[in-house]
Amino acid sequence: MQEFSSDTGQLVCNLDDRVFTITLNRPEARNALSDELTRALRRALTWAATSADVGAIVMTGAGKAFCAGGDVKRMASRNASAVDAPGAQAAFLEMSARHHETAGALRLMRKPSIAALPGAAAGAGLALALACDLRIASDTAFVSTGYARVGLSGDYGVAWLLTRTVGPAQARQLMLTAERVAADRAEQIGLFNRIVPEADLRTEAQAWARQLANGPAIALGYIKDSLDEALSIDHASAINNEADRLLKSRSTNDHREAARAFVEKRDPQFTGT
Repeated sequence: MQEFSSDTGQLVCNLDDRVFTITLNRPEARNALSDELTRALRRALTWAATSADVGAIVMTGAGKAFCAGGDVKRMASRNASAVDAPGAQAAFLEMSARHHETAGALRLMRKPSIAALPGAAAGAGLALALACDLRIASDTAFVSTGYARVGLSGDYGVAWLLTRTVGPAQARQLMLTAERVAADRAEQIGLFNRIVPEADLRTEAQAWARQLANGPAIALGYIKDSLDEALSIDHASAINNEADRLLKSRSTNDHREAARAFVEKRDPQFTGT
């Protein structure tokens, strides 16, 4: 089994039973995204996407927060000095790559991903959580888009992700007001899939992830393909695409094993083939 080695203490990674857990580790800054942390996260997601040992990803934060988004203190320092500031095109290309290789990579990954929120997720932190397939949160967690409060418009594709998660009306309200959304309301509007007691978050998230990580990997990837298309194609096209994927998944060893297990009244042992 291969292991990923983080090159900074700001990102802690662990692989256990095919679950790759990524912990944003700047608790003193509510896990705000520094340049060092973001670079390490980009490397970790690239590795996880291609490693045969990874079946699912859990992203979480150390301490009492998930991720406070961008480092506003660093923004203030940067704004106070224009020394060595990159040109507009260079700044755009660097920012675009950073966003594509984090939230974009999570969204495009064909392996299931879970955001486990021990506390606040704001700004880019909320975008990272939304880019995951599922979100489980402690009962003390809350979210906020946050951008309007610091005079920014949004990044990491947050408006796109939010609109597809909670619908246009809720997304507009949350983006324009940057209001704080408590755990119970977040669950009601579809931001959170599950809420658990704070003390149970890690255990519950890992159990959920292990179930997905040891599932039929090829079929799960096809399911994600179909879900990704659902809001952009017509029903007839969806039927055709799903028929194609069903035929492909029907030819896998995992499907044959699941069918045998059903007849034999036992749990299937999937191999991802």
